[in-house]
Amino acid sequence: MDLLLLFDYIGTFVFAISGTLTAAEKRLDIFGATMIGFVTAIGGGTLRDMMLGDLPVAWMRTNNYFWVIIAGVVVTIIFKKIVIKLKHTIFLFDTIGIATFTLLGLKKALLFQIDPAMAILMGLSSAVVGGVIRDTLCNELPLIFHREIYATACIAGALIYLFLRHFAVPEIFCELATVITIIIIRIVVVKYNIALPRLIIKE
Repeated sequence: MDLLLLFDYIGTFVFAISGTLTAAEKRLDIFGATMIGFVTAIGGGTLRDMMLGDLPVAWMRTNNYFWVIIAGVVVTIIFKKIVIKLKHTIFLFDTIGIATFTLLGLKKALLFQIDPAMAILMGLSSAVVGGVIRDTLCNELPLIFHREIYATACIAGALIYLFLRHFAVPEIFCELATVITIIIIRIVVVKYNIALPRLIIKE
């Protein structure tokens, strides 16, 4: 199995867990939790493919994603207490997930000959839109609107990819540099509580 595809499945699995946990905190029933798990895992990719006109969307072309998401939901429901204890591990996989989804979205947009600036937005969409839908449905302020650096890490990784690609660096190194950049930024900003300044308007 391709390494990027493996990370894609890992990211899908962990995003499904993230959505299900959020739904559980809101005391939704099993059906509601499953739906939140699904939209968290495939929301970003769905929007990306629809905007690119790549239909049917990627997750509908194979049932692999369906079963990966179901597995994430079931694992969360059955082993909820254990999953919560693995919060730091989930954070790492979640970070790998957004890094991978950013890269996948960016590369797919470039294949469709989208302008690089717009391709970055496609990568960002792949990584964060599922979480935005999850938080909105669960009546929470989406994470990307918090002070925590989240979307910014994805943009930085995408810029690294485009920079290296411009100088004809081998593709595997471009991909690794992108993923590693996003992972490192996320880990550092969370560890040291680094955040963007708040926008405060005084009357």
